[in-house]
Amino acid sequence: MRKLVVPALRAVLVVLFAGSVFVQAVMVPLLAADLEGLRPEFAYLRAPILVITFLGVVAAQVVLACVWRLVTMVRRGTVFSHAAFRYVDIVIGAIVAAALLVFAFAVVLAPGDPVPPGVVLLMCGAAVAVLGVALIVLVLRMLLAQAVARDAEAAKMQAELDEVI
Repeated sequence: MRKLVVPALRAVLVVLFAGSVFVQAVMVPLLAADLEGLRPEFAYLRAPILVITFLGVVAAQVVLACVWRLVTMVRRGTVFSHAAFRYVDIVIGAIVAAALLVFAFAVVLAPGDPVPPGVVLLMCGAAVAVLGVALIVLVLRMLLAQAVARDAEAAKMQAELDEVI
């Protein structure tokens, strides 16, 4: 099963990363061109929307890169080590940053009438949902910590057993 899952996940990661680069290279400039036509009273939204969009894609790319490294560790059988914590912590940070970006986007759109208040409320709800994903990954990090501790304990017991034998 693992022989099929790892290449499949890597293929998905490559497609997602390529898509994110496409968004940065093509879609963000197209969005910038589309935002040129904003009504004058909403022209102040152009820069924040572009920056938040770009940084959101960067956060996604960071998560993809860290998941790639973790998948590599799974393939090598080294995922239950302290080195994995660095990547999981970065993933948690990138997800929290993405949640803050969604919230910032809602704050940018809130004043005036660029979007209905319900849309701003939905975006705030989306920010909370993204924070929920960060909490789920944090729980998974705690499970990883338990697994690493158990693995270290098992290695210690095996070394003691080897000494006795």
